[in-house]
Amino acid sequence: MRRAALLVCLLSVLVASGGAGCPRALSRYTPAGPRVLPTTATLEDVTRAVNDNSARIQSIACSDASISTPGIPTLRANVAIERPRRLRVRAETAITGTEADIGSNDELFWFWMKRMPEPGVYFCRHDQFATSPMKQLLPIEPEWIIDAAGLASFEPGGKHTGPYPVRGGKLEIRTERDTPSGPQTKITVVDEQRALVLEQHLYDARGTRIASSITTQHYRDPVSGAYVPREIELQVPATQFSITMRLKTVQVNQPNIGAAPTFALPNYPGASPVDLANPRQPIAPAATPTVSAPRQRAAFPAAQY
Repeated sequence: MRRAALLVCLLSVLVASGGAGCPRALSRYTPAGPRVLPTTATLEDVTRAVNDNSARIQSIACSDASISTPGIPTLRANVAIERPRRLRVRAETAITGTEADIGSNDELFWFWMKRMPEPGVYFCRHDQFATSPMKQLLPIEPEWIIDAAGLASFEPGGKHTGPYPVRGGKLEIRTERDTPSGPQTKITVVDEQRALVLEQHLYDARGTRIASSITTQHYRDPVSGAYVPREIELQVPATQFSITMRLKTVQVNQPNIGAAPTFALPNYPGASPVDLANPRQPIAPAATPTVSAPRQRAAFPAAQY
């Protein structure tokens, strides 16, 4: 059973190759809202401000979102996110209906595509992802997408250093992390006045960039007081993953967002559940552009952003 087509189909519907070779830093940014950081902010100042904003957000919902990527028509989308691991993105067109369904709950994540050559609801349990064949195609843990969507925070007692000044009125925090996939460095870039998270970049132990998130158009929810980005760009260079999601009407901490079946494994006619962690269902390598061997890198200079 050939599985290379799965990722190709996934990327052809939601993402496109190109544009993910290097992180797109925010060269121009106009922050909104009052200043929350002192002019000489410390590491404690920055992490506290970011965590305070994130703690105000338990869930995000948007019924009029859109997903776009170069060369592919924009898709309408319904988005629901609930911490810590719950995610649902359903993309559609007015003519053909639902085209894609990607989600995650406390136990597993899944994806379904209407135009897959091999119909199925493909899923993988979170605790099996790091050792599953799916890891060859998707090098980041799926729950990181939730952080990337604006719910980032700094773990108390984590290995954080900084803040380091970055051009354009930004600060950078570097975090060393131990993950099921091995050691990683996470670089978080925030606005130096309002501590809004603008960029997140993940690197492996060799200094190769694994993934990036760039968030803009921050919106202040009048009830919770939290700032939520309304434009989110995600990149995964190894698979040429690049996608932009725009949230028009954002609802923060919507009641009953977690009610079934929002985050339940979906059921589509003719599409049986397929466990991607099952070794009897190997995934062939996808036909993606060749990536040169990563060079050893001991540091992540702020100037590159």
